[in-house]
Amino acid sequence: MPALSALPFLKPAQLRSPRSPPGGQRRHTLPASEFRCLGPGDAASVFEIEREAFISVSGDCPLHLDEIRHFLNLCPELSLGWFEEGRLVAFIIGSLWDQERLSQAALTLHKPQGSAVHIHVLAVHRTVRQQGKGSILMWRYLQHLRCLPCARRALLMCQPFLVPFYQKCGFQALGPCQVTVGDMAFVEMQHAVRGHAFMRRNSGC
Repeated sequence: MPALSALPFLKPAQLRSPRSPPGGQRRHTLPASEFRCLGPGDAASVFEIEREAFISVSGDCPLHLDEIRHFLNLCPELSLGWFEEGRLVAFIIGSLWDQERLSQAALTLHKPQGSAVHIHVLAVHRTVRQQGKGSILMWRYLQHLRCLPCARRALLMCQPFLVPFYQKCGFQALGPCQVTVGDMAFVEMQHAVRGHAFMRRNSGC
């Protein structure tokens, strides 16, 4: 039976492949899911997600809008955003640090000669939480760092209730962090970044 007679309610034009729209021009469609480094133009979207994620929990944000722009200008390669159909749904922002442990200065400085990546913030949009996106994004970010010759390890500070999450991501607790914010204390955690030369040769980085 011919296809058109089997589907009498469809006109021939409606059977046209979506890859070949009328006129022979390809429709521009946004990728369903995309990971890419962030730039200053993404700062407002980043801050919107971060503000909603942190204000209700701690009363403040790890990075304010001007600080987000600062790091995305200086070291965009140390950031990673997860976009779904063009909309930012999760992100990580980092900078380089040149000491063994984090100090108060690490909150605002980027040390270009450093070999430790200080992960300032990971946040997920409220509409897609509890879907495992945070751990997936962290895994992608650590893979991304293995493509960067400068990165030897990743450091972060978190509140104690988040330690199990980062341990599942492969981080090890180093003990209490020297950094304090108001009356909040943090645990410092570390993840080794290994195999730089091998990864660069075999990952297309």
